[in-house]
Amino acid sequence: MSFKRFRRILVRLLTVVVILATVGSIGLYVYRAVFGYHYDSSLTDQDLAAGIQADENITNIALFGLDTRPGDDKSHSDCTMIVTIDNTRGKIKLSSLMRDSLVEIDGVGEDKLNAAYFRGGPSLAIRTINENFGTDIKDYIAVNFEQVVEIVDALDGIEVNVTSQDEVNELNRVIRDYGIEQGKEFSGIEKPGLQTLDGVQALCYGRIRKGNTGDDWSRVERQGVILNAMFAKISSMDANGLLGVMTRLMPYVTTSLSPSDIAPLIVGAVKNGVPTVEHVRFPLDNEWQYYGSSNEYILYDVDVVADELHEYIYNDAVPGTAGTDSGSTDSDSTDSKDSSTSTGKPSDSSTTGSTTSQPSATVDPESLVEEGGSYDPSTGDYYDSDGDRYYLDESGNRVYY
Repeated sequence: MSFKRFRRILVRLLTVVVILATVGSIGLYVYRAVFGYHYDSSLTDQDLAAGIQADENITNIALFGLDTRPGDDKSHSDCTMIVTIDNTRGKIKLSSLMRDSLVEIDGVGEDKLNAAYFRGGPSLAIRTINENFGTDIKDYIAVNFEQVVEIVDALDGIEVNVTSQDEVNELNRVIRDYGIEQGKEFSGIEKPGLQTLDGVQALCYGRIRKGNTGDDWSRVERQGVILNAMFAKISSMDANGLLGVMTRLMPYVTTSLSPSDIAPLIVGAVKNGVPTVEHVRFPLDNEWQYYGSSNEYILYDVDVVADELHEYIYNDAVPGTAGTDSGSTDSDSTDSKDSSTSTGKPSDSSTTGSTTSQPSATVDPESLVEEGGSYDPSTGDYYDSDGDRYYLDESGNRVYY
């Protein structure tokens, strides 16, 4: 073989190697960018009590928002949703389940829905949803609320309509408290209206529930508003912008979905264009009541809610009847960002027949402490799971300082 022929073969070989290396590097970069999350394979072969998938074009996934604080080794699911990817109708549906719902937890008995994640992690939380609501969930996505800061900042903020001065006041209070907790100072907002919230502001907006802002019911609505706003921002990006954001977002996500599971879900969800996003809270208004010595539980007919949930997920039925605010859905359009306001605490009629009992002198104050809270016997004050101080009035209702 002549030297010239050997050189041509060597050049061709090296060229092929360079091309393969380049393609491999790009592939590795894309893989890490899109799938560089925390993969949880622990659900494999576990009995999650999942029913048979009723429609192959509809996939249900549990979404847990965790409020894990420094030093915590276990978390309550402060936000629990069912994410429905409906490829037939081109929709993504977010069904919020109230965290204080009184449900049956396998091996535990009756307790709050959010206690399932604390007691048994994602597997017990999924099993609890499936057993109580007859769903077919086999996978989950979890994001710590603390990481909402990084996610929203990676999106350069999100558009949110802060609807009232009460929300402004409470939001700024929570931002100040968060700043004290973090040892930093963060900016509040000046007035109500549609505006761009940064990461800390969005995190705190999703936490507020006091100061005449609608209790936990409206907090769930606000969490849905944040998710819709995030999706709207992501869906408006071009390919380069999306890839750049994905590299920053995915490390904050933990999921049981493998890359081979995620790819077809993405393809199916966007095959007919950008899907619309809807958000509904279960139970609906007028279907629940407070329950417990200090109104710590949400009590309702689980079978009724399960039927409504199934009709919504599989038959695209609008939940509820005329006059039920929760029955309306919030899409990710610009109009929905204005209309995705919190409905507030359900009407007083929904609490008719509540079995709340008035505390008496024979009741042990320690027994009235909510899970994750505490009682100060020296002052007679309570602290809720968020660390906020309150006392109980003569009717057993909480009064925050």
